[in-house]
Amino acid sequence: MNGTWQDDFKAIIAARVPAWLKPLRESGMARFVAAGFPLPRDEEWRFTPITPIVRGVFQPATPPAAPLARAEVERLAYGPESWPQLVFVNGRFAPEISTTPALPAGVVVLSLAEALARRPELVEPHLGRHAAVESTPFTALNAAFIQDGAFVLVPAGLNLETPIQFCFVTTADQHERVTHPRNLIVVEDGARAAVIESYHGTEGRKDGRTDRTTTEGPSVAVPSVLPSFRPSVYLTNAVTEVVVGEGSWLEHSRIQRESESAYHIAFSHVHQARGSHYRSFSLAMGGAISRHNLHTRLGAPETEALLYGLSIAEAKQLVDHHTAIFHDQPNCRSWEVYKSILDGESRGVFNGKVYVTPEAQKTDAKQTNRTLLLSERARVDTKPQLEIFADDVKCTHGATVGYLDDLPLFYFRSRGLPEERARRLLTFAFAAEVIDEIRVEPVRLALDAMVRERLGVSA
Repeated sequence: MNGTWQDDFKAIIAARVPAWLKPLRESGMARFVAAGFPLPRDEEWRFTPITPIVRGVFQPATPPAAPLARAEVERLAYGPESWPQLVFVNGRFAPEISTTPALPAGVVVLSLAEALARRPELVEPHLGRHAAVESTPFTALNAAFIQDGAFVLVPAGLNLETPIQFCFVTTADQHERVTHPRNLIVVEDGARAAVIESYHGTEGRKDGRTDRTTTEGPSVAVPSVLPSFRPSVYLTNAVTEVVVGEGSWLEHSRIQRESESAYHIAFSHVHQARGSHYRSFSLAMGGAISRHNLHTRLGAPETEALLYGLSIAEAKQLVDHHTAIFHDQPNCRSWEVYKSILDGESRGVFNGKVYVTPEAQKTDAKQTNRTLLLSERARVDTKPQLEIFADDVKCTHGATVGYLDDLPLFYFRSRGLPEERARRLLTFAFAAEVIDEIRVEPVRLALDAMVRERLGVSA
C-alpha cells in the first residue's frame, strides 16, 4: 500500500469537525491500513483488475485551473432548471454554479460539509451507520477522507414533488488526483422523494457526437461531458448511504459518465424500514475501470426493493456491478434486472447476491442479468447467486449472454431497413426495457436520448 494515503490523512484529520466524526475517520484509516487494497485472489474482486489504481499515486484533488461556467454545468442536469442541483467540482461544493430554489418546510438540501457545520444533529444518527468501514477497503478509505458530498433530508409525511439532483464533476486538470464524495439521503417515515446522483468528467467524447438528440416529439437535451482538455487519469471513490423510513418511497437514479481514462469506485448502501419502497436505476457509461457495489437491506416486513441497471462499454472499458439484497424479515419483495451492452474489447462484470434469512418467510425475490455482446472480443463474467435459509419463499435467478438474434435482423432487412440501422435499433430496444422503468419522466427522456446518442440511434 502506498504511504501517500496516510500522509494525506494526517493533514485532513487536523481539520475542525464535530467530535463524533473524528473516530469515524480514524476507524476508516485503521481499517484500510489493516486490510490494504483487494488482491486478485480476493473472490469479490478477482474479475475487477484494480492494479492501475493500486500502483497509482493519487493526490487529493485541487480547485480547477479555471472556474466552470454555470451554462456548462446546466448541460449536466437531468431535468428543468427549477429542480435543485448541487454541483461539486473536484470533490468540493460549488455554490456559485448550483441551483438551490426554495423547497417545502422541513426539506434539507445541503452540502455535507455545510450540514456538518450547521446541522450536525441531523447527520450524526446516520453517517457511517450503514456503509460500514468493513464493507470494502475503498469504503474504509472514503470514511477516512470524509469532507464533502450531498446531504438530503425529506421530513416525515411530505410528498416532495421536485426531484433533487447532485452532480459531481472532475475537471481534466486533475491528473493523478482523487476525490472521496460522501452522500447521505434520509427519507423519513411516510415521505416520497426522487434523487438523481451523477458523476462526470470534463474531457470531451472522442466520437464527436452532438449534445442534442431529436426523438419523436420535441427535442430533448442530453446531458453531456464538458469541453475537451487533455486526457487525465483520476480516481473517484464515492460512498452513498440511503435511509428509507417506514412507509416511505424513494426513486434513486445514478448516472456514471466519468472521463474515458478515469477510475470510478463506488459503494451505495440502502437501509429500508417497514413498508418502504426503494426503486433504483443505475447507468454506467464512462471510465476506464468502474465498479459500483449496491447493497439494500430489507430490514422490516412488507418492504420492497426494485433494482434496475444498464452498462454500455466499448474499446477496453471495464464496467462492474456488484449487488446484494438482504431479506432479513418476512413478506418482502425484491426485483432486480441488470443489463450490459459490450462492444470492442470491453468487459462486463455482474455479481448479484440475494440473501434470505431463516426469519424471512414469504420472500418473493427475482434476479435477472442479461448481456448483449456486439463484438467477438467483448466478454462478461456474470454470477447471480441465491443464499436461502427459509423454506417458504419464491426466489428465482438467471443470466443470459449472447449476440443479436438473426430472426429480428432478417425481419427488419426484409422490410428494406439497412443492416447497420437494424442492429442499432435492436440494441437500443434491448436497453430500453430497463430505461422505461424510470418513473420520473424528464429523467427517463434525458437518459433515453443519451443512450440513443451513445448507440447512434435516431428516431
